[in-house]
Amino acid sequence: MSTVENKISAPEPVQGTPEASGQLDDLLALMARLRVDCPWDKKQSNHSLIPYAIEEAYELGEAVQSDDDEDIKGELGDVLLQVVFHCQMYAEQGRFDMSDVITTLQEKLIRRHPHVFEAETLKDEMAVKERWDEIKAEEEQAREARGKPKRRLDKTKAGSALMQAQDVQKQASKLGFDWEGIAGAFEKLEEEISELKAELTEKSSIEIQANISDIEKELGDCMFALVNVSRKLNLDAEAATLTCVHKFKSRFGYIEEQLAAAGKHVEDSDITEMDALWEAAKRHERSS
Repeated sequence: MSTVENKISAPEPVQGTPEASGQLDDLLALMARLRVDCPWDKKQSNHSLIPYAIEEAYELGEAVQSDDDEDIKGELGDVLLQVVFHCQMYAEQGRFDMSDVITTLQEKLIRRHPHVFEAETLKDEMAVKERWDEIKAEEEQAREARGKPKRRLDKTKAGSALMQAQDVQKQASKLGFDWEGIAGAFEKLEEEISELKAELTEKSSIEIQANISDIEKELGDCMFALVNVSRKLNLDAEAATLTCVHKFKSRFGYIEEQLAAAGKHVEDSDITEMDALWEAAKRHERSS
């Protein structure tokens, strides 16, 4: 970790009301101002921003799929905001700034493309991929030399919790840490659900809140075990969950449409009426 001896200083906050100039330095100064004068921005930390960075990456993916230029520009900007926000806070800590991040990226791109920037010639895409993997392996060795030991499950891909869960299980399976068939995965799922139920059965809301940390762990165990079942079925847990999300949104949209046709809003309805419309939505799916 770098220290303040590197003389890293955060950008100076912009004064007055800024204009949208399209310049990176102006954006950094704007972010510095927000860290001074915005109550929400002031209270954030690098750790508190993690969920927002993940969310923005997903929203960018949706925007690209929509192929709407305004949406794409907006979401790219939101992703850039996360980079600028993190850099501002690390600069405030005297560790590194945006210039260091850009330099590190430039060095990586140059290092990983010797076939572009050096005399090295690679014939096709496969050769590029193989050379890329070799360079990444060299980078891993350099990382180990910095005191970052390499562990077998460190290759787990970054992504949502479901994606990471499925990938870490896949990596462990390659090392022989797995059930032979799906039966063991189902038994584990049932075991974890039983343990979660035990944490909740005959407990008051006060008792549940007092034990919420343990309950969270048990719930996580259930989710992890269910992902294992998905993997054993050669299904993608993330895709399966997204299918369910889209289905839920579609059915709830049907409820809203039917209520609107009757001159009502969701807020004017009750669970009995909405549940009946939910069943109607399911019948509508089967008939369409």
